[in-house]
Amino acid sequence: MFSWYKQGTPLERNTFWGCFAGWGLDALDVQMFTLAIPAIIAAYGIDHTQAGAISSVTLVSSALGGWLAGALSDRFGRVRTLQMTILWFASFTFLCAFAQNFPQLLVLKALQGFGFGGEWAAGAVLMAETIRTEHRGKAMGAVQSAWAIGWGGAVLLYAAAFSWLPSDMAWRTMFAVGLLPAGLVLFVRRKLKEPVRPAPAGAEPKVSALRQITQVFQPRVIRTTIIGAVLGTGAHGGYYAIMTWLPTFLAKERHLSVLNTGGYLAVVIVAFWCGCMASAHLLDRIGRRRNVALFAFCCIVTVLAYVMLPLTNTEMLVLGFPLGLFAAGIPASLGPLFNELYPADMRGTGVGFCYNFGRIASASFPVLVGYMSHSMSLGAAIGIDAAVAYGLAMVAVLLLPETRGKRLRAAAPELAADAADDARFTLNPPRG
Repeated sequence: MFSWYKQGTPLERNTFWGCFAGWGLDALDVQMFTLAIPAIIAAYGIDHTQAGAISSVTLVSSALGGWLAGALSDRFGRVRTLQMTILWFASFTFLCAFAQNFPQLLVLKALQGFGFGGEWAAGAVLMAETIRTEHRGKAMGAVQSAWAIGWGGAVLLYAAAFSWLPSDMAWRTMFAVGLLPAGLVLFVRRKLKEPVRPAPAGAEPKVSALRQITQVFQPRVIRTTIIGAVLGTGAHGGYYAIMTWLPTFLAKERHLSVLNTGGYLAVVIVAFWCGCMASAHLLDRIGRRRNVALFAFCCIVTVLAYVMLPLTNTEMLVLGFPLGLFAAGIPASLGPLFNELYPADMRGTGVGFCYNFGRIASASFPVLVGYMSHSMSLGAAIGIDAAVAYGLAMVAVLLLPETRGKRLRAAAPELAADAADDARFTLNPPRG
């Protein structure tokens, strides 16, 4: 499982840990809000639909930020874009601690979203272009497990803050801690290097900013872009339908205390880490398409059982492990798959668009869950929305080509070999 890391160069290892730390701290900032939803509802006197709107606005802004950051990484470089996005989301997470009312928090969360959406896009392309071909799936699946580490940190912070501080002060303290990722920029600046990319042939003029952002709609890649966007929608829609409302579901419908809720979430989080590692292993063995389809199907079965069956608390604790494990498999697969679908000149833009269009489209799912919970149980609303989303992901991924083992155009001397690889994948894509 970890032999790829032992074989890696110092640059590959530094890139892995730079992105791992960034995504982990990204998760810390994002998951703090989902845990603090009940306290924020009480502080501002808002309902579930309004709370879901904060999450949805954040998802929309993160999607726009990811698309823009992907294009910026194609234009100005992966590492520089990664630095800027980390500083951005850390600063606005900190400012959320001082929001005095619902509209202020809504605006600050939207601005925060631009940063963490962009950080994933820049980091994913940097990883894909730095890690060697045969280990790309394993490395990028493993780096996605940082989300579980950050999520776990958010749960520990949540349990401590709400145990020792008044509710209104506790959630504000959690957001104030969000400034910590800013220090990561120093590491990113010192340890990471920009991947070498082929220079444009001849005297080709520099692509304009608008054309850079919209080039994923060119005829040669438009089909890939549309299907990738649908896949991103299904993957994000299912995830956010579950994870945005899971703490509230446990607290309101299962009547679990803060510490007990943290215990249930701990099982899901550990399972999420295991799911990322399992997906990382399978990506380079059974291929990208089969891996996504397998985890999507298992997600549908598990989430419906988790929220709709009359389970005891012990049974829910046990089922929480496969719920977290299967939910991890799809996001751990998207990084390598999307990177391998696009050529070098638009890779950042393509990855940023497909992954983050899903965030825009999936922004309706948290609001829809909140709205549906007025006429049915919150658990039923979560289950129905998640099943529809993961079904969409299954269909979409089966319409994409298998890209396992495809070389990326990371350096000019490799262009001839890459061209041969592209022809081979077009005429005879690998099975699996």
